[in-house]
Amino acid sequence: MKLEYGARLTDADRDILQDLSSRTRRIPPHQDITSESERPENVHLVMEGFACRYKLLPNGKRQIMAYLVPGDFCDLHVAILGEMDHSIGTPWGCTAVEIPRATIDDLTAHHPRITRALWWATLADEGTLREWLVNMGQREADKQMAHFFCEMLVRLQIVGCANADSFNFPISQTDLADTLGISGVHVNRVLQELRAKGLIAWKSKRLHIPDVGRLKAFAEFDPKYLHLTMRENGNSRAEPRLS
Repeated sequence: MKLEYGARLTDADRDILQDLSSRTRRIPPHQDITSESERPENVHLVMEGFACRYKLLPNGKRQIMAYLVPGDFCDLHVAILGEMDHSIGTPWGCTAVEIPRATIDDLTAHHPRITRALWWATLADEGTLREWLVNMGQREADKQMAHFFCEMLVRLQIVGCANADSFNFPISQTDLADTLGISGVHVNRVLQELRAKGLIAWKSKRLHIPDVGRLKAFAEFDPKYLHLTMRENGNSRAEPRLS
């Protein structure tokens, strides 16, 4: 579903991707998919749940640098690297597919539409990283958190894992603190402010956004960095509705 935004896939392409993603394994909570300094060999594709990229500092502090949701690859050409410069883990548990690098090489050599879609996915990941840098450097914590919630809603919608205004959200306040680069106390304060303004409701590990358009406006959220409009023969695909 995600790669449909990157290329006009054929039924044959979809069959290949379906077969590729059929052999899954469950990764329990608090386990790394791949760890910093490891020599990477295979590509991982998240099929269910959440994973994240993170780094641990010498003082024990953690910085989460990206979230991986269903449909996200954990580095398509990771086998080129001599060692990992960060870890990919799942504090919450997830289901993933392990794809041999030979399979990725075959896809990119013989299936041009899938290759185009994979390029698109990589460029969208880079756009997301740039937006996160802007968030952390220039937006206040309340707007930064609201922006993150809007992003997760859209990314989960495009793979059928969120409805119009809510999604499962197993992330803890500690995880949010390590994502936004603020203290746990500050996270709690910002969450209370967003709740008081009627912008979010977070209960039983599910986030509800009462008025998506209002939260988007508050966060100054523009999803163009997710690159959901396809450029091909002058045609475009509409982005998911946020409200």
